Amino acid sequence: MIPWPIAELLPHAGDMILLDAVLAFDDDHVATRLQVRPGLLSDADGGLPAWVGVELMAQSVAAYAGCHARRAGQPVALGFLLGTRRFTCNVERFPAGSELRIDATCSLQDDNGMGVFECRLQGPGILAEARLNVYRPPQPSRFLEEPAP
Repeated sequence: MIPWPIAELLPHAGDMILLDAVLAFDDDHVATRLQVRPGLLSDADGGLPAWVGVELMAQSVAAYAGCHARRAGQPVALGFLLGTRRFTCNVERFPAGSELRIDATCSLQDDNGMGVFECRLQGPGILAEARLNVYRPPQPSRFLEEPAP
């Protein structure tokens, strides 16, 4: 486990934090986990639709960036999921109570903030995989500003 709570690694708050913890990270990889429970994106019985797997992978990538920022003594910065390629999942939903592990490995990261991550989500009888394209701008606040009228 790592020394920082997950809420200190993600630019999310409250119910939008879906992960429970970061298990490990290094220069190119992060491993995260969660136990599926009722929440903002869950079905009536507390399970999660399989498409939420993309968000779990994206939050794992954000945790990767957050760990690296914390280790460097910098604040956690906002990033953007640009898209995904080849998302596959062998189930339609993740049942409530399932323990899931997400692994994300950086296969490309440039100085302009673009990155590509190979992601895998696993649980009991569950396997989902995808390639995520992400962008962490040098000045993220500029992307959130509204233009003057």
